[in-house]
Amino acid sequence: MSMEPAAMRPGASGNGVRTATAPGSALGSGVTLHAYDIGVLVVYFVFVIGVGVWSSIRANRGTVGGYFLAGRSMTWWPIGASLMSSNVGSGLFIGLAGTGAAGGLAVGGFEWNATWLLLALGWIFVPVYIAAGVVTMPQYLQKRFGGQRIQVYMSVLSLILYIFTKISTDIFSGALFIQMALGWNLYISTVILLVVTAVYTIAGGLTAVIYTDALQTVIMVGGALVLMFLGFREVGWYPGLEQQYRQAIPNVTVPNTTCHLPRPDAFHMLRDPVSGDIPWPGLIFGLTVLATWCWCTDQVIVQRSLSAKSLSHAKGGSVLGGYLKILPMFFIVMPGMISRALYPDEVGCVDPDICQRICGARVGCSNIAYPKLVIALMPVGLRGLMIAVIMAALMSSLTSIFNSSSTLFALDVWQRFRRKATEQELMVVGRVFVVFLVVISILWIPIIQSSNSGQLFDYIQAVTSYLAPPVTALFLLAIFCKRVTEPGAFWGLMFGLAVGFLRMTLEFSYPAPACGEVDQRPAVLKDFHYLYFALVLCGLTALVILTVSLCTTPIPEEELARLTWWTRNQPRSELDKEAPEGPSGISEVPSGEQPAGRGGAENSSQGREQHGASRRSWGKLLWGWFCGLSGAPEQALSTAEKAALEQKLTSIEEEPLWRSVCNINAVLLLAINIFLWGYFA
Repeated sequence: MSMEPAAMRPGASGNGVRTATAPGSALGSGVTLHAYDIGVLVVYFVFVIGVGVWSSIRANRGTVGGYFLAGRSMTWWPIGASLMSSNVGSGLFIGLAGTGAAGGLAVGGFEWNATWLLLALGWIFVPVYIAAGVVTMPQYLQKRFGGQRIQVYMSVLSLILYIFTKISTDIFSGALFIQMALGWNLYISTVILLVVTAVYTIAGGLTAVIYTDALQTVIMVGGALVLMFLGFREVGWYPGLEQQYRQAIPNVTVPNTTCHLPRPDAFHMLRDPVSGDIPWPGLIFGLTVLATWCWCTDQVIVQRSLSAKSLSHAKGGSVLGGYLKILPMFFIVMPGMISRALYPDEVGCVDPDICQRICGARVGCSNIAYPKLVIALMPVGLRGLMIAVIMAALMSSLTSIFNSSSTLFALDVWQRFRRKATEQELMVVGRVFVVFLVVISILWIPIIQSSNSGQLFDYIQAVTSYLAPPVTALFLLAIFCKRVTEPGAFWGLMFGLAVGFLRMTLEFSYPAPACGEVDQRPAVLKDFHYLYFALVLCGLTALVILTVSLCTTPIPEEELARLTWWTRNQPRSELDKEAPEGPSGISEVPSGEQPAGRGGAENSSQGREQHGASRRSWGKLLWGWFCGLSGAPEQALSTAEKAALEQKLTSIEEEPLWRSVCNINAVLLLAINIFLWGYFA
């Protein structure tokens, strides 16, 4: 999930109206779908399941590298599309459009900031991760610093953040949308979505997830662009939007307040550093701290880049993802503003009682901006397409999180307790964990529903923006500073956690006031913007890490081979070569490149399976296929084969031609990005 943290954070929206979401909106209860809409939805589901099954069958699902890293065989275009869609969940559609409706363009900066970090991912972080030969981010920290405690802490922190932030916000906003558009029961719609999503994630692993993501991206971008054109046509294009947005004042206002007035700086990206709702130094520097965590160190995103065939493909994926991330400003944020311009009484309501009636939340209804526009403007047939778009956004971000969580759990948590776990055991554990996540997600829905005023959304975004900065500081220092040691890294993380937790508790204890209420929050909350806080927390954590590291003995130079930016091209250290590679190492065979003797073994095993099919029940066979278990005993590779494979999988060499193509594209992308910032600043 991209910069949703900000999009829906307390006080992130303009005029003191927090973006809040309410289940059970009365808005779309009378909407019925036409037969064409239902036809579009059915075609969409059939198509997605078809792609999921096709890629599951193609995938090499029986090995850790095959299941969790798509057999390291992905090309640049599915990676780029998947980077975009695993990030733009349904929460982003509802949150970004809502914040745009409330406060104007500035929130689009959250998307444009991502372009820079996607390039940092491809050019700086991924080369180090590939050279180090890791599958998960905690595994990288374990290799870099040694010891277990950082790895376990990071795995658990990531899993908690996924379950309580990403999974629940996405499910909630997706279900809210379906409930508004179709009038279905919230539970039924969520359970159906979760089950469809879980089936192809469990069966196909990362290959299925990435290919279905690429399909979802096409549907998402296409549908959202259609809605954008319809919206702009309705308001009279951009000049009309500027004029109508400034006049979008609801009929009922709260006396003696200015909550109902659109922000005067709504069409500026860079806002006053002290009084702005999204101050410009925070947007440029503070946000970069949160975005670095999200794009360069978060398992969900990095896992996509690590599945690339080669470093050039990973870079190409970053560039494509960067181009795609320019679009949400135009097809999510601006439609949110159009929605407020067209329906000021509903989307722009300020009187708490009226808001409560319209969308069930007292603090404002800006979060209904996007669904309202879909229901009001989309013609028959296309409405079904838009519902498919939101489902695509929801399912693609969920599958990504499910796959990455199961990777983290199987390789970083389970292997701690079972050192001798076989590859087959890890495959089963990873799949069972997805089922566990689905159950937790379903149980979590009533809690989200009961937090009617949207407090939960606030809390969720708070969690991310207060816990992420220490992680950013740690990864930057781990990659660029050879002097950092394990005790320094650990105590820095603990310090950052304590400070972030303190601020989060404060934020929780003092909610932001609704329109017309007195702001009684302490100054540290009221006047210290959370983007500034992220920057300060990152700096303080870095200071603690460096101070403690300088007081402890440094890690010997030879142990850092291929683990930092400066040592990424060194030959592997002798220690590393002697260490036996367990399943968590990447001694996996890339799909389609099996060493001699492997293919034969598999063919004979298939023969044996067919022969013994009569004796083995169908249930067992199906279970074996589902979990990617072949009946064949695992074929051991000789030491020489292992070394050659290791060499190939951790190689960060590129062909000069493709390196130049990637570099030229990256420069072009940055030029476009800088032009857009300047134009809308």
